[in-house]
Amino acid sequence: MQKQNTLATSFSLQGKGLHTGLDIQITFNPAPENHGYKIKRVDLPDQPVIDAVAENVMNMQRGTVVGKKDVLVGTIEHAMAALYAAGVDNCLIEVNAPEFPILDGSAIQYVEAIQKVGLQEQNATKDYYIVKHKIEVKDEESGASIVILPDDNFSVNVLISFNSPVLTNQYATMNHVSEFASEIAASRTFVFVREIEMLLQNNLIK
Repeated sequence: MQKQNTLATSFSLQGKGLHTGLDIQITFNPAPENHGYKIKRVDLPDQPVIDAVAENVMNMQRGTVVGKKDVLVGTIEHAMAALYAAGVDNCLIEVNAPEFPILDGSAIQYVEAIQKVGLQEQNATKDYYIVKHKIEVKDEESGASIVILPDDNFSVNVLISFNSPVLTNQYATMNHVSEFASEIAASRTFVFVREIEMLLQNNLIK
């Protein structure tokens, strides 16, 4: 059985918030066994902590937002992907804003920082979600869908098609999570010019 891992030591990053425009500092700390990923809003009174789990996802408009009651934190997806791909099971993340910094628009700086500090193996065994049958979820409005199938390893096949002469049909494959750092992490968030006015009207992309 594989053991759980946490970070060997803490690290911090600084950058702008994509949707808030704030100057943000974020710190990733080692955490005890069975802790999971938790996010502490150190800028708020009592420094509330949010579990970064699917049940706490509040919004997915141009990013993933998790929350507890009226406390929210967004743009967490790049950091979450980097932690998972690196094999980090337990981490306490402290952030002084309602979102994570966007950095260069990708996960690569998170990946590089994790690689720099390294991991610390823990005594508890990893806990896995085992897919036993096909699961499919579809967003009727956008047409986006995800299909999850049982397999011995975690792999991803992605197909995308935009109504655009610049970016039409494309696909990508990640055969094993070990490929994330070299093949996926540097992929950057983008936006079409035609979407900018709508995003600004929705108080996004500051």
